[in-house]
Amino acid sequence: MANVPAQSYIAISELHPNFSHPKVAGIVIWKSDVKSFPDRKNFGSDRFTFGFIIKDSPDFSVNVTAWGNDGYINTLSNSFTIGDCVNIESPLIVTKDQEKDEKFCPTTPSHYKLLLTEAHSQVCLCADTRTVDRLLPLIHIPAKDSRDFYSLGDIMANGQQLDGTMINILAAVKSTGQLKQFTTSDGRRGQRLEVKLFDDSVSSFPLVCWDREAIQFAQTWIPKETVLFIADVRISFDNFRRGMTATVNWKTIITVNPDTREASALFTYAKEVLESGALDDDEKPEDVPVDSIIDIYTVSQLKLKAQENPEPFFGITYSFISKLALDSSVSKVIRTRCCRCGFQVTEDAQSCNNELCPDRDQGLSAATGFDLLVDLSDHSGTLQACIFRGPVAEKTLGCTTDEFSSLTDDQRTAMKWKFLLERCKIYVKILPSPKFKSGIRGVIIDCSLADPGELKQHMSALLGL
Repeated sequence: MANVPAQSYIAISELHPNFSHPKVAGIVIWKSDVKSFPDRKNFGSDRFTFGFIIKDSPDFSVNVTAWGNDGYINTLSNSFTIGDCVNIESPLIVTKDQEKDEKFCPTTPSHYKLLLTEAHSQVCLCADTRTVDRLLPLIHIPAKDSRDFYSLGDIMANGQQLDGTMINILAAVKSTGQLKQFTTSDGRRGQRLEVKLFDDSVSSFPLVCWDREAIQFAQTWIPKETVLFIADVRISFDNFRRGMTATVNWKTIITVNPDTREASALFTYAKEVLESGALDDDEKPEDVPVDSIIDIYTVSQLKLKAQENPEPFFGITYSFISKLALDSSVSKVIRTRCCRCGFQVTEDAQSCNNELCPDRDQGLSAATGFDLLVDLSDHSGTLQACIFRGPVAEKTLGCTTDEFSSLTDDQRTAMKWKFLLERCKIYVKILPSPKFKSGIRGVIIDCSLADPGELKQHMSALLGL
C-alpha cells in the first residue's frame, strides 16, 4: 500500500483504494441532511448518516459519506457547511457502484467515494491559507456544463412536457420567502422554504426547498444580487398554482454567482432591473380577483405584516390619498414602458434602452399609460410611493391618457382634489422592496371613494369602538 506524508494532500483525480491513511482537501459544494436507519446488527438502535461532496479542481469532485452514532454524525454535520474548505484524514476509499451510489446523491466525476467513521477518520476545517485560497474560487464553477441550462422562459414554453424531469437552470434570486414549519400526519416534523427566481424572460418562478441544509444555504442568498446555476433540479407541474415549479432534491447542486459569461450577463441584468424598480411592480393586479380580497388593514398593520412575512400579500385599506401629483407635467404622469422588461422609453423610440432586454432586436413593444407614485395615509401612518398606474388608474380617475393629456391645468388640479385627502377604499398588494427604507412597496389594484356607511362600520371595527 502507498503511504502519504502527513502534510501532503492527494488530488481527487488521483484517488485509489490502495492508498493508506490518505489526506484530502476540498471545498464543500453539496451537503445532505442527517438521516437515520434501523441498525441491523443492534436491534432497537439506529445508525446515522449524511453525505457531502468536496471539490479540489475545476474538473474533479468526490462524494463523501459518514456513518456512525447520533452524537458523532450530528456533531460532524454541524462542524461545517457548504462553501467551507475541509481536510479529510484517513477516509476509506471505495470504488463506486455507479447505479446504487448515485441513486440518492449527485453524480461526480470520480470513480470512487470516501467513507468516514468515528474510529478511523477525521474531518476539520482547513487552516492552511494557501490551500484555502486555491480552493475558494472553485465554489463558483458549476457542477454541470455551464452552457447546458434552461432559461425560465424555456421552462414555461415547454410546460408540462418537462413534468418530472431533472434539468439545469440559470436564474437570479428575486426574493426568499418565510420558513414554514409543519408536522405530518404521522408526527414527523418538516420545513419548507420557497425562493422566487427570475431572469430576462420570466419575472417570477418558484424554487422550493424542503431539506434543512438546502434551506440554510438558500437563506444566505441576497435577493436581486445573487445568480444561481442549479444543476439537476426537479421540474414539475403544480396543479394548485397551475404552473411549473422547481424543487431542490438529493441530486441538486447549486452554484452561487457562477464564474461564467452567461451568469455575468444575468447579474448585470438583475442589477439594472433592481435599479429601475421594474421587479417591484411586475406583479399584476389580476394575480387574484379583487372580489376575493377581504382582509382590512390600517397602514401600520400593513407595514407590520410585511415585516413579519416577506411574502407578497393583498389587503384593503380605508385611507386618504395624501400625495397625488396629477398637476405635474404630463410626462411625469403618463409614461411609456417596454412590455418585455418594464424599462421606461420615449414614445418615438424604435428599441428598448435596456441592452439586456429580451428580444430587444425584434423591435420595441411598449405601452403608454398612467404611471404615478402616490402616498396612502390614515390615523396610523403613511405608506409612501405606492404604484398607481395603467387601467387601474384610468378606472379610478375616470379618463383615458388621451383625455387627460387634453385637460387644462385647472381641470387637472380639480381632478387631483377630487381624490386628494378624501377617504378611499383601496385594494393593495404589498411587495418586499429593498430599494425603500421601509423595505416594502404597495401596488394599488383598485381604488374608489369610500362609501360613508361602509367606512363607519369597518373603521369602528378597526378602532375597537
